Amino acid sequence: MLKQVALIALMGMSASAMAGQWQVKVGGSVLAPTTSSTVQQLGGIEVEADHEYAFTPSVEYFFNDNISAELLLATPISHDVLVNGDSAVKIKHLPPTLTAKYHFKNSTGFTPYIGVGGTAFVAWDERTNGLGNTDVKVKEDFGFAGQVGFNFQPADAKNWGVFFDARYAQLSPEVTLSGDIATKFDLDIDPMVYTIGYSYKF
Repeated sequence: MLKQVALIALMGMSASAMAGQWQVKVGGSVLAPTTSSTVQQLGGIEVEADHEYAFTPSVEYFFNDNISAELLLATPISHDVLVNGDSAVKIKHLPPTLTAKYHFKNSTGFTPYIGVGGTAFVAWDERTNGLGNTDVKVKEDFGFAGQVGFNFQPADAKNWGVFFDARYAQLSPEVTLSGDIATKFDLDIDPMVYTIGYSYKF
């Protein structure tokens, strides 16, 4: 419940802004799951999501020089779910993530920042691979998100810059298998998302 309240509060804060600056960021990301699941109902097999790459644009609103809210978007991401190292389930999903950020402004073009907020796992087009007559359904999930990074703006770049950041997302969507194999478990993903790209403020 606390996760949903935090996400709604951040969305409300962004929507209520009346003045400030907008920034658009275009980047590429690596999604690296940090955990795996052990499914005791299936004899203690190990289940994990694989690493994936994604195009991840974002939109950011600056309330002032130090405080902003950023919404991370992405093209659909296709994950393979590995069972003992072999692909068994394929999932497409979107990872919208909203963070409130603090920027450590200084006299240089190098600006570090940190952020906290909420994230979501919105899945569709789930299907099994090599599990016979088995259907799969992945439930939407919501969780905490943390972010650290920096933006670098060369002296002669005016509105353009480059950035790098790392995000942590707390996600464990529920997976339900039915048919030849019938079970339910939480797929622990908890990914780190590493992003590099360009920023433009206007």
